[in-house]
Amino acid sequence: MAAMGRSNRAARSPEPALTTGSDGRRHAQGPLTRPVGSGLAELRPDRDRPHAWTLLIDGAPQSLVDLADPTHLGFEYQRRLGHLIDLVAPPGRPLTVLHLGGGALTLARYVAATRPRSRQQVAEIDTELTELVRAELPLERGWQIKVRGADARSVLERTPEGSVDLVITDVFSGARTPAHCTTVEFTTLAARALAPGGWYAANIADGGALPFARSQVATLGAVFPELCLTADPAVLRGKRFGNLVLAAAHTPLPIADLTRRVASDSSHGRVEHGRALTDFTAGATPATDATAAPSPAPPPGVFR
Repeated sequence: MAAMGRSNRAARSPEPALTTGSDGRRHAQGPLTRPVGSGLAELRPDRDRPHAWTLLIDGAPQSLVDLADPTHLGFEYQRRLGHLIDLVAPPGRPLTVLHLGGGALTLARYVAATRPRSRQQVAEIDTELTELVRAELPLERGWQIKVRGADARSVLERTPEGSVDLVITDVFSGARTPAHCTTVEFTTLAARALAPGGWYAANIADGGALPFARSQVATLGAVFPELCLTADPAVLRGKRFGNLVLAAAHTPLPIADLTRRVASDSSHGRVEHGRALTDFTAGATPATDATAAPSPAPPPGVFR
C-alpha cells in the first residue's frame, strides 16, 4: 500500500536506529526516519518479531521485512501475492520474476528464500528508498536480485519478449497507482514479457463501489482470457478501502488451490473468478492510455 502525503517530510531528521549484533543481523534501537524521493521513510521495529521491520512512507505502511525469516509475509495483500508465487510453478523451482515497484523488496526476498537460484529484476523509481533499504535491511549474499532505479513502465517496455515467469505490479506514487501503469497498453506489455505459462499479478487499492477495481478487471480481461481477484469480503462489499490482488494468465489458473490457501489464511479473503467476476465487472470499460486515471486516493485516516 502507498503513502497518503508528505506533510512531515522536512520536519523530521534521520535517527540512527539499527545496529548489527553478534549474529550479523540488524537490531532495533528505535525507529529510523529518513527523507527519500517519495516522502518520509520510516523503518519501525516489530514488537513481536525481533528481526522484523515495517517500512512506512509518510505514515502509510508499505511492507514488512523479517531479516531472520524472509518467508514471513506480514501484510495480507503480500500473503495473497505469496500464494500466487507458490502456485505459479512446482515448489522449489527457480523463477524469473519482474517486480514493478520494490519498496522494501519483501516479495523479492520471499521468492529468493522459497525458490533458490531464481533470477529477479525490480523496478523501483525511488533510488533513495532503495539505498536506505539496502543499507539497513540488506539482502542475503547469493540472491540474484537486481534493482533498477527507473519507472516501472519504462523497465517493462525494455523487458525481452517471453523472458519472465511472473510479473508482479505493486506500483504506487504517493497513495495512488499512476495512470500509465493501469492501461490495456501496459497490460499488453506485461503479457508480451511472459514466457509460455507465465502469470501476471497486480496489487491495487479501491473502496466504495470499486469503480477502479472493476475497470482494472476489464482491462486485464481485454488482454488475458484467464482472470481471478482476491480480496477481503469487506472490501468487495464496499465496507472499507483496501487492497485487491488480481491474477491473469493465458492458461487456466489453479483456482481451487488458490481458494484453499486464501481460506486458510489468518486474514479472511475471497477469490472471485468466472461468472462471479464477470458480474463484478458489470460492464466496466477497460482503461487505455487515452482514458486512464490514477487509482483513487484513500479516505482520510485509513492508515491510522
